[in-house]
Amino acid sequence: MDALLSLNIMDGPVVGVVYTLALGALLYLALRRPTRRWIITGLAGLLAGALLAGGVLLLVGVTNVLGVGLTQGTVAWVYVTFAGMGLAIVNLWRSQWYRKVLASLAVVLFLVVGTVGINMEFGLDRTVADLAGMQTQKKIHVPTPVATTDPSEYLNRLILSGASLWDNWIAPADLPTQGTIGQVTIPNTASGFAARPAGLYLPPAALVAKPPPLPLVIMLMGQPGNPDPSFQKPILDAFAARHGGLAPIVLVVDQIGNPANDPGCTDSTKFGKVETYLTQDAVSWARVNLHVIQDPAHWTIAGYSNGGECAAYLGARFPQVWGNVLDISGEEVAGDNRQDAMLAGAFAGNRAAYEASKPQNILAAGHYDNTVGIFTVGSDDSAYRKQAQDMNRFAAAAGWKTTYFEVLNGGHVLGALNGGLQEGYTVLFPRLGLSRPDTAP
Repeated sequence: MDALLSLNIMDGPVVGVVYTLALGALLYLALRRPTRRWIITGLAGLLAGALLAGGVLLLVGVTNVLGVGLTQGTVAWVYVTFAGMGLAIVNLWRSQWYRKVLASLAVVLFLVVGTVGINMEFGLDRTVADLAGMQTQKKIHVPTPVATTDPSEYLNRLILSGASLWDNWIAPADLPTQGTIGQVTIPNTASGFAARPAGLYLPPAALVAKPPPLPLVIMLMGQPGNPDPSFQKPILDAFAARHGGLAPIVLVVDQIGNPANDPGCTDSTKFGKVETYLTQDAVSWARVNLHVIQDPAHWTIAGYSNGGECAAYLGARFPQVWGNVLDISGEEVAGDNRQDAMLAGAFAGNRAAYEASKPQNILAAGHYDNTVGIFTVGSDDSAYRKQAQDMNRFAAAAGWKTTYFEVLNGGHVLGALNGGLQEGYTVLFPRLGLSRPDTAP
């Protein structure tokens, strides 16, 4: 079972096998004796499938059920999948038993290949487990935080007094070339929220015998989505390689629970105490278990899509915890395209509470002395580009030091996430004391 769940459905050999089988099945189903009846029947099956695909796409567009615009590649895969299924279905009539069997199997195969193709377009779920919202990453050993008598505690005090880590850190001989990722469990002592295990990225500097205190990033992914730290590793490993192994520790926390739900990052009777889980359980666990610099200027709340709205909300409401916010392709308000459902579910119909939870309203009423906000979005993301611009404007008006960045042709998929992380860390590294201030863009 574990082997099946860990299959790479993004760029591994399984993809090639699935595509080859689907192409072979398509050719077999199409190549029958070319009678006039079969030519008309086969074309009718393809056309019927394509028309059904068009209807599905129209429904998705009208209802905005996915909350994002579909790429041309995704649209093409929908048409190809349904057309192939239509051809398979018409093969069930006036055919030998073995052709009927193959046609039935082909319906399933075309669904699989369409799912794989569309998944590759989004680029966010690398394995079968990721696509199913399950986690297969191994638990990671978290190094015991250093004692207050350790020499690195002096470095912690030095940083808190205003010094920069990059200027007081000498990479030791035991510095590894890469960071590591894995899974950790955060007790839900205060909230009782049924969260999935969190992901953790530890940079090279955190893996040496005497690690320095490091900045912390708490990251929130999208919905549906998984608390997966693997997107952080290649980007931060590259930053660390240029900065003596230094990079932030990243804790990827689950703000969703059930992947089918959108709790809106708030405490509710229906979905549980999500806000309490994030602001108390996760924060307390990080303070006790991770060797991090304990001040807001070195703490960042980050998020992608659904998590981006949560990050803006938490950064606006709790500046005493997080002095930096990285909002990647985030929604402007919780439940953006399903506000009626969000109001009825997470807020139990309380309109005033819902309005009070909107980041722009919190920002308008807040006071911020030293908050940095970074808002990124795909340049071609028609659903979220204006929202990112609006949030950048609201934050700047509230006193945040903001950066707005568009990822060229990033869409609302992997390109937007990777580009947002790249730009976010480019801005944050000098701010977090991980690189010279003159390296800021």
